[in-house]
Amino acid sequence: MVMPIGRGENDTMFPASPFNLTQYSEYCKSVYGVPPRPHWVTTNYGGKDIKLVLKRFGSNIIFSNGLRDPYSSGGVLHNISKNIVAVTTLNGMLTNYPTQIIIVRAGLDIYEVRSKVMQKMVFYNLILHFLSY
Repeated sequence: MVMPIGRGENDTMFPASPFNLTQYSEYCKSVYGVPPRPHWVTTNYGGKDIKLVLKRFGSNIIFSNGLRDPYSSGGVLHNISKNIVAVTTLNGMLTNYPTQIIIVRAGLDIYEVRSKVMQKMVFYNLILHFLSY
């Protein structure tokens, strides 16, 4: 598999280092003894048209995307077939908080659940406060 990663003249503060497939191939041959296959992934799995690929080879897949996640536009947002479905949550996003991830996976509105969690936290804090006396 080939991941063509390089940087141009004015992309970063670092010196230019464009990707060179010829050099990469020579490196692979010298280190691993085999040449890379640059188009293997798309040849083997497809990739030009994900809907077509999934219709041919996919089954029983659920894609979940929170529409507040900045990467959701690159996800599958519409059902492809009856067995390959997309579930979107309007306020969902990937966060650093495990409880929010669980909530999004459960398909619940994050604000509604967050308020319920906060209510329970306040309730438990009150109980702990009274038990400490």
